Amino acid sequence: MSGLEPFRRRLDELDEEIVRLLGARFDTCREIALHKRANGIPMMQPGRVQEVRARYLERGAEVKLPADFTAALFELLIDATCGMEDELIAATSLEELAEPPRTNARSKR
Repeated sequence: MSGLEPFRRRLDELDEEIVRLLGARFDTCREIALHKRANGIPMMQPGRVQEVRARYLERGAEVKLPADFTAALFELLIDATCGMEDELIAATSLEELAEPPRTNARSKR
């Protein structure tokens, strides 16, 4: 062995944690979308998006992530979650609400 196995195991553990956290984030965004739908709240909250973006960039800098990576990660997450929210808010049936959102369309932010 090249001695890389402990590092690879650690990366695998970190990847599992990242996926778990992303799943939790999407679950929360689903709950938010359903709350917005039930209460007639518009999907897009531009002030909130800017607040979260600023926090991402700040936290990324704190842990020495490249700024372009942090910004791209934020854009990817916000596009996917806003797209999912759009689909859930616009759903016309319970079946549509139960389907996994497609989220491959870019959000209109």
